[in-house]
Amino acid sequence: MEHMDNEAQGFIQTQLQGSLSRRTLVKRAAVAGLAVPTVGALVAACGSDDETAEPTETTAAVTETTEATTESSAEPTETTGAPMAGGTFRLATSKPGSPLDPIAMIDLGTYNVIAQSFECLTGPDGSGIGPMLATEWSANADSTVWTFTLREGVTWHDGSPFTAEDVVQTMEKIVTNGDAIGGSIQAGSAVAVDDLTVEITLTGPSASFPYLVSMYNPQSAILPAAWAAGTTLDASPNGTGPWKLDSYDPNTGANFVRNEAWWGGMTPLDSIELQFFVDPSAQVTAMSGDSVDGIQSFAVVGGDALLAKDGFVVAEVQAATHREIWFGCDEGQFTDAKVRQALALSLDRPAIVDALFKGKAAVANDHVIFDLYEFHDAAAVTQRERDVEAAKALLAEAGFEGGLSSTINAVDLGEVPQLAQLMQIQAAEAGFTLDINVESTDTFYGTQWCITYPCAGSAELGIVDYGHRPTPDVYLVKAFRGGGDWNSSQYASADLDAAIVEYQSSAELEARTAACAKIETIMWNDVPACIPYRYNGLAGYSAAFDGVEFTALGHTLLAKASKVA
Repeated sequence: MEHMDNEAQGFIQTQLQGSLSRRTLVKRAAVAGLAVPTVGALVAACGSDDETAEPTETTAAVTETTEATTESSAEPTETTGAPMAGGTFRLATSKPGSPLDPIAMIDLGTYNVIAQSFECLTGPDGSGIGPMLATEWSANADSTVWTFTLREGVTWHDGSPFTAEDVVQTMEKIVTNGDAIGGSIQAGSAVAVDDLTVEITLTGPSASFPYLVSMYNPQSAILPAAWAAGTTLDASPNGTGPWKLDSYDPNTGANFVRNEAWWGGMTPLDSIELQFFVDPSAQVTAMSGDSVDGIQSFAVVGGDALLAKDGFVVAEVQAATHREIWFGCDEGQFTDAKVRQALALSLDRPAIVDALFKGKAAVANDHVIFDLYEFHDAAAVTQRERDVEAAKALLAEAGFEGGLSSTINAVDLGEVPQLAQLMQIQAAEAGFTLDINVESTDTFYGTQWCITYPCAGSAELGIVDYGHRPTPDVYLVKAFRGGGDWNSSQYASADLDAAIVEYQSSAELEARTAACAKIETIMWNDVPACIPYRYNGLAGYSAAFDGVEFTALGHTLLAKASKVA
């Protein structure tokens, strides 16, 4: 199980070598969730399946849809315009909902700021996850010890060299002040073999560990060895990435300038500006009026103007991004699984998907082993469909013959407020009287969801956002394992915890699929959270630029972006 710069890493470390057909390239064009619009040049470069395909042109909005599969590949592609050196890219993005603390951050707005300067061991570079600060990695026979070879010649923004000691000390800080990579490591797990080699001994087998130290687990960003826990990027600007933080205002935005010494080479752009917005509709307005050059994400609901805008490149990624309707399983009105099942049965999922996404989403089934993962077992559980009478009966069995009243606490992000409204209307027919409390990203995290960590103090009912991950490990370990950092449901199941360990312990597809079937069944029966859909990520930028990349988690990567003539 090894990864090198020019070799593709499969989902369970299966190496794929040789040329790719057009069909295979398109299937793998997301880098486990990396969207790069205008993929035609790549397709043309690899040849065709039938030798008759020809490139097409468009003068209106350009849309590229890619699948966030577990084995995928994409690189920035060129448009017909010649790239130009210099200039600034202005990005509309969510206002950070937490301090710029790389270990303690909890929201996409903060992730996007941190990702401009700090890098992880692995990232969306190549096929699957690929090299970032590590160029190679391999595991022992049972995936309990991982060895990472680090990139040579990397320097921090302050000019000091990047070494294995930085990785060792970062892992120590994550153990002490973070979630220990979902409990995968402990004090002393990481050891510097030499300046460019790190050996990490895990607390148990994990064939997915390289994914857990990637950009898709943002809190695993590598920090300088001397970085004090709790330090923020704005207080102590540093990093190894392509952009140096020049100025930061938590209310308005962040400005970055080119890192002249970046290991990846000179960025075409001189600088980038991240402009912060609390209201998602204001981002759409800014992009529609060309007061920004790109938008980190937008929803189908309210985003029609962008989908129809001339000269706007739409990046669409099929992903595991989803919303979790959590229930307080430890105390309150939702401790009985029958109540949770009743609410789940009250929802008309196809109608919700049609109303909120116009086909750019897929119905989900109250577990996180989504259909796009290759070890998803479609036969494990039946698709939960709306059944109002069954929901009423379950409520009555649980002692709520007269119905149940509660409040849906929702974050004001994307389509979440509209989901709360649909949920309120549909659940009413089954006997649920639900008020709605919508809060901005400024206040929601830390008042309604996970007031302390590991997660505690959450409201008894709410809707929270979860971005794409190329494997379900982060969802399982952080949101549903007992004591998980993001376990807002306070759900605890020895059977689920054991199934998660079984899944993580094997690199074999058959064994992983069998373990995931158990996970699907347990989550479907217990319903610690209702997960009605997963949806395609939408982002985009002005056609006056090229080389802009988006990950399905929501990062905007601008190291290869440039203006075009």
